[in-house]
Amino acid sequence: MGTKNQSSSSAPATEPKKRRRVGFSKTDPGVEASECIKIYLVSSKEEVDAPDSYCIQPVDLNIFFEEDGKIFGYQGLKITVWLSSISFHAYADITFESTSDGGKGITDLKPALQNIFAENLVERKDDFLQTFSTESDYVQSIVSKGETLQLKAPNGHNSDSVNQLTTDSDVEVFFSPFAIFFIGSNAIDITDPGWEILLIVQKKNEELGGNQLKLLGFAAIYRFYHYPDSLRLRLGQILVLPPYQQKGYGRCLLEVLNNLAIGEDVHDLTVEEPLDSLQHVRTCIDVQRLLVFTPIQEALDSTILRLKQENLSKKTQTCHFGPPPSAIEDVRKSLKINKKQFLQCWEVLIYVGLESVDKYMENYRTIISDRIRADVIGKDSGAAGKRLVEFPTDYDQEMAFVMFKSKNVEASSSIEMDEDQANQEQQLKQLVDERIKQIKSIAQKVSPRGL
Repeated sequence: MGTKNQSSSSAPATEPKKRRRVGFSKTDPGVEASECIKIYLVSSKEEVDAPDSYCIQPVDLNIFFEEDGKIFGYQGLKITVWLSSISFHAYADITFESTSDGGKGITDLKPALQNIFAENLVERKDDFLQTFSTESDYVQSIVSKGETLQLKAPNGHNSDSVNQLTTDSDVEVFFSPFAIFFIGSNAIDITDPGWEILLIVQKKNEELGGNQLKLLGFAAIYRFYHYPDSLRLRLGQILVLPPYQQKGYGRCLLEVLNNLAIGEDVHDLTVEEPLDSLQHVRTCIDVQRLLVFTPIQEALDSTILRLKQENLSKKTQTCHFGPPPSAIEDVRKSLKINKKQFLQCWEVLIYVGLESVDKYMENYRTIISDRIRADVIGKDSGAAGKRLVEFPTDYDQEMAFVMFKSKNVEASSSIEMDEDQANQEQQLKQLVDERIKQIKSIAQKVSPRGL
């Protein structure tokens, strides 16, 4: 194979051309807001920068930043936010090693922080520290606008009180960030007159005289019209501030809310998407109320007696052990407990009545299993010929399905039922185990025998 000859020796020598190396810088992956922002709740200027200050664990801060909640253009970014529990002002201390545009720009942090704290974000640290003295009566000024409701104070704190307030801009100042941090929801619409706020506060004696009010928690309630001539009371949001949790204040708020519902004679009281922890406390309170509610005792005793005498394992059909309609209506009218909540409590009441005796527990597990099966699979445990078949689509393969009812039940029952049926039964067992675990936990707290 031939090669190109070099030039004669008389021609000037030329250096070989050097290849230029082109480097591609990596695109800035960004940092999630929740990873570089820490928020501390402080009640005095001495707690600012203190190593033992209370660190808040927000639900989600990423929602305030674009690009999937990430911050771009910073190296070594740390944002420390101090939030005053006295005036609800906030100060953000922002530090970083350097900034550079890694392909997605440099995030402007100020607008995002203002979206969270609004007008309460203070730019200068000295001004923030002064708010502990200049705004020390802020909670008092808010509370003075509302009506004080009766409260059975926990742990002997006779200085605790609950105040009912109509929403306004002052209430929104502190409610907005806390609703975001701890509840994971948007702030309420203060222009809607249907919203009201319950504040639970505690008097804090000052050395120099006077009483300073300390906010412990709050709840947001809404009144809906119920045909034909009543209102339905709904608990939309509730929170006890982290330093005061596990001390009975959440229970106090719920008890005041129950009294408010009865006093105003609303149709019933509902809770909007309660967390498991809230539902647990709520059910404990309601079960204790129902244990001394005479109108349902006869129906409850009859149900418990049936479970003690019958053997449900020999029954070929599902038996009904729920409360009669008359009991459901009596509970709603007198205690303002809605039907869904009462049915949850009814299962606990039965368990308490059976006194956790082993020979009755098989029957009890059967009625819980039948109820969950009806809720999850359908009222017909045999599915009455109904079949659920996965039907993949380009939209969402995990959520796409088709349900059909076969006219020939026997023929359709052989279609891939063995494996599916086994999976269903396993999942059902797990649901039943979890529900009975919840019931036992509640029963141990409400039963005088501590079952």
